[in-house]
Amino acid sequence: MLPIHFIRENKEAVIEKLSKKNFDAQELIHQLLEEDLKKRNSQTDLEQVLAESNKIAKDIGDLMKNGEKAKADILKLKTTQLKEQEKTLKVAVEEYNNNCQEILYKIPNIPADIVPIGKTPEENLNIFEQGAIPKLHEGALPHWELAKKYNLIDFELGVKITGAGFPVYIGKGAKLQRALISYFLDKNTDAGYVEYQVPHLVNEASGFGTGQLPDKEGQMYHVGIDNLYLIPTAEVPVTNLFRDVLLNENQLPVLCTGYTPCFRREAGSYGAHVRGLNRLHQFDKVEIVRIEKPENSYQALDGMVDHVKDILNGGF
Repeated sequence: MLPIHFIRENKEAVIEKLSKKNFDAQELIHQLLEEDLKKRNSQTDLEQVLAESNKIAKDIGDLMKNGEKAKADILKLKTTQLKEQEKTLKVAVEEYNNNCQEILYKIPNIPADIVPIGKTPEENLNIFEQGAIPKLHEGALPHWELAKKYNLIDFELGVKITGAGFPVYIGKGAKLQRALISYFLDKNTDAGYVEYQVPHLVNEASGFGTGQLPDKEGQMYHVGIDNLYLIPTAEVPVTNLFRDVLLNENQLPVLCTGYTPCFRREAGSYGAHVRGLNRLHQFDKVEIVRIEKPENSYQALDGMVDHVKDILNGGF
């Protein structure tokens, strides 16, 4: 989430950069800054009322010590009025603050400067590519037919017991899935990542903490009776381990890894007719998460990418 002070000080730049995402932020930012101004003005008024109340309380004490009860009683009436003002202003500050939070949830993070402007995949920037894309021979079978032929994955069984997008892994397919999870976890821990086994459901605060809520709510499975969400990726619970935690600089970087099943509704027409292991509603994932100082973020990202490249290339 972008800090309000950053948006306030860089309004036009934020609007321009978000346009790279084809997101028009102008109206939202206008609303945000209006609510923020109201909040700050109300906070200033509240602080003045509190200061006046404190001064009057001291004056009342002095008058009572001097035996001037009548004058003290007059000031007590003023104190009652200030208490009402204080109550009203506190409600206003909280209301404006909540309004700001709701708007901030709707404003995406700005993209990096290297992100090109574009609306199609062809306009994306190719950062890394390795090896030639293989050309399949005539009559080559797609992976879902190979999985069925060798009895590795049964998609129909998943439909039977749950629905589309929930495959059943069988025999060597299940063994391979389990082995890959252990393989990647071991590689990550050997590289210094600390393994975490985390819950597969999270609360609303965790969903907001990693940006799944509010705009991606339709992509998550919701357990209504408990108001919990099945996780779309291990990143959500692992990152939220450090939500509201203040880390000392000497504790950084924090390296985490974890395996979880992941659940995504994949709502929308783009996933309705995709076959095989694409656009699954449940799949397994080994995640790496690194908490770093902002100025080291790109270096940390490159290090994480290189770590995965080493694994895929049979390194270590």
